[in-house]
Amino acid sequence: MKALLDYVPLIIFFYFYKTTDPADRSHPLLQLVGSSGAPDNNNILVATCALLISTLVVYGALLVFQKFRLEKSQWFVLGMTVIFGGITLMLSDDFYIRLKAVIINVVFGFGFLLSPMLMKDRKPLIQRLFGPVFELDDRNWKKLNLAWGLFFFFMASLHIFFAFIFFNGKYWGEFTAFGDIIVMFSFLIAQMVILRKHIKISSNES
Repeated sequence: MKALLDYVPLIIFFYFYKTTDPADRSHPLLQLVGSSGAPDNNNILVATCALLISTLVVYGALLVFQKFRLEKSQWFVLGMTVIFGGITLMLSDDFYIRLKAVIINVVFGFGFLLSPMLMKDRKPLIQRLFGPVFELDDRNWKKLNLAWGLFFFFMASLHIFFAFIFFNGKYWGEFTAFGDIIVMFSFLIAQMVILRKHIKISSNES
């Protein structure tokens, strides 16, 4: 459920991205943050403003529901959104908001790959996350951890492709809002299928 909430701001971002005229400098959200807009990318600026506001609302709600705690990954995503979204609005330059997802995925990739060396117990990060779900030996935990690390680097490359290369970023908004979650869930489903024999089954004694 928490993972799905992370995508709510992206859906809101996409709505404003698609419904705002790129030449509209007088949008209420731009006026709200005191931005004078830009010649031809105001749809991204307005969407970024909506992304910032909705992210603060979603993570504020999570902070309350999680007894005033956020996970490290949640703090990181929140901080990156505020920093890169703020720079985008201050400079009226959408390069920075396009770069945000790339950096987030690269950091997550390194986080998984380096976790066996950085964790006190030397366990891979994926074992902490999926330990209650799968029964694996140390060798296979390391393999799964490597797969997740490489997956995040793959996601970073996809964001670079759609943000800066493919049709000069024409379909970046679509990929950010929907392509990201489709690829992520496809990877999760493939993981569950491949590791189905290793899923822990809890037995209830009568």
